Amino acid sequence: MPFASVASARLLIVGDVMLDRYWFGEVARISPEAPVPVVKVSRSEERPGGAANVARNLAALGARVSLLSVVGDDEAGRQLQRLLEASAIDVSLHVDAAISTTVKLRVIGRQQQLLRIDFETSPSHEVLRAKLVEFESRLADCDAVILSDYGKGGLAHIAEMIRMARAAGKKVLVDPKGDDFSKYAGATIVTPNRAELREVVGRWQDDDGLARKAEALRRELGLEALLVTRSEEGMSLFHAAGAVHEPAVAREVFDVSGAGDTVIATLAVMLAGGAGWADAVHAANVAAGVVVGKLGTAVVGRDELDAALK
Repeated sequence: MPFASVASARLLIVGDVMLDRYWFGEVARISPEAPVPVVKVSRSEERPGGAANVARNLAALGARVSLLSVVGDDEAGRQLQRLLEASAIDVSLHVDAAISTTVKLRVIGRQQQLLRIDFETSPSHEVLRAKLVEFESRLADCDAVILSDYGKGGLAHIAEMIRMARAAGKKVLVDPKGDDFSKYAGATIVTPNRAELREVVGRWQDDDGLARKAEALRRELGLEALLVTRSEEGMSLFHAAGAVHEPAVAREVFDVSGAGDTVIATLAVMLAGGAGWADAVHAANVAAGVVVGKLGTAVVGRDELDAALK
């Protein structure tokens, strides 16, 4: 199935947004004060991160995107709003004056990440409740919902959101966090990476062990499917009709940050456009192969993905 034929989907995305700041510079010496490199910063860049990066990926793939989240009443929150509006995303950021917008500052020297500094606080209950009311009102106007959980507190009502969306007949895709997946019960699909799944089901020895544990978790949570992204081992989809394995797309890897955002965005556009599981997972795997060849939280364009699929 060519990607272009499914790319007119309407997606609603809810989750933890953040501002990704990059400081790029040269490393020419070690500090005399401590054994650390001195980075002489030559330029900086800002990009939407977290759920906002998923939204940016969706927009780049040609989907109609609505984003619902919470930010602080600060410069970082206003910058996020500007960046998202410039990407043609219908953005609704509830402002919580009691918190700071989550910021991840990455220091890059010689194309390598040297340091990451995080600034974050959890949103207040009243703002989250207002967001839930808006979520319910926006459901009618979307084909599928993505819940992007970064563990920053913006999805306190996720179980309720899944219930509402499923009652409205919408597909629900969840990018999970933490060691308790029970709150994701009833979703269409959950997309943990290898480490996230291990935190929930424990270790496995081989592919058969993975299949047994993944299938048991899928049934326990009442999911249609579970997609495990496995880094250099590609990705594996477990659903009622069996398993689908996609080998990693071999290419030079610069940066895996944000690859999960690209995977869930591509999967959502494909599924919302009526594609089957095998086609959707194949497209998501190819998109991930393209995006890890770029530095930082990057996106894959619609034409770029179409060319890679061919």
